[in-house]
Amino acid sequence: MNAPLASAEQASLSASTRQAQVVQALQPHLPAHALIWHAEDTVPYECDGLTAYRQRPLVVALPETEAQVSAVLKACHGLGVPVVARGAGTGLSGGAMPHAMGVTMSLAKFNRILKIDPVSRTAVVQCGVRNLAISEAAAPFNLYYAPDPSSQIACTIGGNVAENSGGVHCLKYGLTLHNVLRVRGFTAEGEPIEFGGEALDCAGLDLLALVIGSEGMLAVTTEVTVKLVPKPQLARCIMASFDDVRKAGDAVAAVIAAGIIPAGLEMMDKPMTAAVEDFVRAGYDLEAAAILLCESDGTSEEVEEEIGRMTEVLRGCGATAIAVSQNEDERLKFWSGRKNAFPASGRISPDYMCLDSTIPRKRLADILLAIQEMEKKYRLRCCNVFHAGDGNLHPLVLFDANDPDELHRCELFGADILETSVAMGGTVSGEHGVGVEKLNSMCVQFTAAENEQMFGVKRAFDPAGGLNPGKVIPTLSRCAEYGKQVFRAGQAMPFAELPRF
Repeated sequence: MNAPLASAEQASLSASTRQAQVVQALQPHLPAHALIWHAEDTVPYECDGLTAYRQRPLVVALPETEAQVSAVLKACHGLGVPVVARGAGTGLSGGAMPHAMGVTMSLAKFNRILKIDPVSRTAVVQCGVRNLAISEAAAPFNLYYAPDPSSQIACTIGGNVAENSGGVHCLKYGLTLHNVLRVRGFTAEGEPIEFGGEALDCAGLDLLALVIGSEGMLAVTTEVTVKLVPKPQLARCIMASFDDVRKAGDAVAAVIAAGIIPAGLEMMDKPMTAAVEDFVRAGYDLEAAAILLCESDGTSEEVEEEIGRMTEVLRGCGATAIAVSQNEDERLKFWSGRKNAFPASGRISPDYMCLDSTIPRKRLADILLAIQEMEKKYRLRCCNVFHAGDGNLHPLVLFDANDPDELHRCELFGADILETSVAMGGTVSGEHGVGVEKLNSMCVQFTAAENEQMFGVKRAFDPAGGLNPGKVIPTLSRCAEYGKQVFRAGQAMPFAELPRF
């Protein structure tokens, strides 16, 4: 009877002993205020934007200089202590969830814009600089930073690099990967490392593309050089209503097929438009089964011509109503609902889990209809907003985390969406990353050999596995156990039997 208690006491003693070792090792390298370990002080770091899963870190370090980052990493490497880098904590896949026996390294104090170069159209910024702050600093030069995730008011460029973030304008301007020239940081051993450079290309392997989207598993980013683009002379937005989700999905494919690459092409279903309209009063059509937001930017002549072409395509696809912004205020009003989709969902549910799969554009209606059937199956509501132009889905499954059964059904719902996306020819993530949320789904998308190849890349940069361990790449044993659970529950078919489209 006393064995479990003795085991818990032993584990607690081991954790407290380890904590004391880590604190003692880090104290010489950090100011007193930059080292946190008391339980009540570490609570704010126990999760990121994926609040369903929480874990308090052993210790939180808040370095203020690159020398301190290096020293912390060297000390932790010497002790064999894991390190999880953290930015603003806005990530939605649990990528910054702490390790119970590790150090969470908050880089929030790396918040300086080091240089704006209007001639080369670049900015050099520290990793803790907010996404929107880059555009604000570049505005006097009539420049801005194009990737604009919905959390841009808070999310940091270091986190954007970790997750390869996008935004509503990524269809035309690309993801973080396409807008970064250089990443500077430190290896797990605390040695400086640099990816990319100021030139358009660098000799050797393209390791810049490898580190962007690597979710803090290969290096800790401290400084980033980003590309800036000129502000367009004009931007206008079309809001198109459809009485059927298939018509809306077909319209997305038709716009691209017509040779038009809009600055933004977003889709929201009826539950989502109802949630955001009640929140921001953007003027959305509450009777529509789905609405599309289609933006054009450029010179006034370019915008006029493109708006006309898109309007013709949308009408031909069965749009029941079309409104075109007549000024900048109205354009921002149209976008305000889309930008506030996540907080609006938070107003109608205690919790939500935001998924992030990607499918071929032509399957948008198929996945929406499949999700509607899943709502019945799992007895949970789901609001949907898509980066429709590139097929990136953001279903928000609404649930109550205080109800264990609802959380379990939400997890099954989310896995079903991800695995259905893979079956439709897509992938389990578009920009939020894998973190801890999608580990099981990685077992569905990739074979054991493919996952092992990814582990090989991880080992090349971090042989001891100390940076953000237990995330992104599932182990062989995890995939084997997940396969058994899926087979027993009859929730989904083994990957080899999934239908191919």
